[in-house]
Amino acid sequence: MPDLYPSPPLSDPAFRALDTVAAVSTPPGRGGVALIRISGPDAAGVGRKIFLPAGAAHPDERPRTAVYGRICRPGGAEPGEYIDTGLAVFFRGPRSFTGEDTLEITCHGGILVTRAVLAAALAAGARQAERGEFTRRAFASGRIDLTEAEALGLLIDAGTDAQLRLSHSGMNGKLAEACSSLRDGITSLLADIYVRIDFPEEDLGSMPDDELAERLSSLTEKTDALRMSYRTGRAVAEGIPAVICGNTNTGKSTLFNRFTGRDDAIVTDIAGTTRDTLTAKVAAGDVTLLLSDTAGIHGGQADPVEAIGMDRARAGIAGAELVLYMIDGPTPPSDDDLLLAGSLRDRREGETVALLSKSDLPAHPDAVSLWETFPHRLRISPLDGSGFDELIKMTEALFIDGSIDIAEDAVVASARQRDALDRAADGLRAARRAIDDGYSADILSVCLEDAAGALSELDGRGAGAVSADVTEKIFSSFCVGK
Repeated sequence: MPDLYPSPPLSDPAFRALDTVAAVSTPPGRGGVALIRISGPDAAGVGRKIFLPAGAAHPDERPRTAVYGRICRPGGAEPGEYIDTGLAVFFRGPRSFTGEDTLEITCHGGILVTRAVLAAALAAGARQAERGEFTRRAFASGRIDLTEAEALGLLIDAGTDAQLRLSHSGMNGKLAEACSSLRDGITSLLADIYVRIDFPEEDLGSMPDDELAERLSSLTEKTDALRMSYRTGRAVAEGIPAVICGNTNTGKSTLFNRFTGRDDAIVTDIAGTTRDTLTAKVAAGDVTLLLSDTAGIHGGQADPVEAIGMDRARAGIAGAELVLYMIDGPTPPSDDDLLLAGSLRDRREGETVALLSKSDLPAHPDAVSLWETFPHRLRISPLDGSGFDELIKMTEALFIDGSIDIAEDAVVASARQRDALDRAADGLRAARRAIDDGYSADILSVCLEDAAGALSELDGRGAGAVSADVTEKIFSSFCVGK
């Protein structure tokens, strides 16, 4: 729904707790019901102007209780001023999602009636909420931290069951708890160092290097373990760039359609049917794949359009983290097949799975020999689906750490979080080098403060812990009304 009244961006100084904001929090369009959320210091006052309870008590007099009544335009007393009937629930801050006084009005879900209720709230003194502004207010009031906000965004956008489970882990504070534990360990070590620096008269002596090294090693190991969970978190939340490649007529498009569950790619017996790259986000078990079906790569004569398709296929392979290499099982490999296979085996980054295609037909010995040169390999029939479940399991094994329970364990799920942990690990390692090189305790403390600061950026805890640009980027990715 477009904004009915202009409002400043969240980075503008006009964003402040003194504002009362309103927005439709259900998807736009026709539905059974719609919810309009009003949050801020004057939420109750706005509600009293537009909601007339059927009984004597207004919603703000009965917090957390659904009150039935009529919704009207401000000052509306005549029947023509009534917009709809519905329910209103008032949440008194800080016991609300945003931590502020919040009123939620549920009306019938027509497009016009929903727009009219929001317009009434704006006319009563609220301003249109920006994208993610309710969640940002929850962060500003300390109701959630940045990791929980990002998990909420993942929950809203979840397209797979694995993303749903991963979001629950973040929203339940698992990553926040792990981050807090690391930061507490660093600050405890800093406190022990500072007390020896600041109070020499207490004759506490310097902390032994072996004790410092042991505590730093423990903190570094825990930080590294958390950092390594990003491979799993990224595979679930952000997705792995993947391509299906090979010669023409090896079953690439049929396999692509099996992943998507739709006839997205045209499939024929004519060689060179796929002439461009087709991409879709698909689930491979718990792994999200940003999967591309590419034109067949061969050295024969190709028209200009097919040549462009092959160039795009090669570019896709270069940027892929997972390559599904289709080998035509019944056909002896050509020189071009051997050349492509060699380039895939030489890849230094990413994973390659060789698929001996058309497993429902007898395989040529030379095709089998080529296939066996790849450590990750499966027999598959894209046509009847045999081997597809095994491919899903292999993909999960390549990108998902089986020791991690994504619904219960702390998992790093965004590049921003991983970057903060990388910097925390760098600070801890620098502190260890300072010990080994014989530097004084004050140099060591600077390194530890850098590590603690990076962890504060991860969860956004503490004054000035994270920049306005970072928070703006996170919350602007939310929809209006959340």
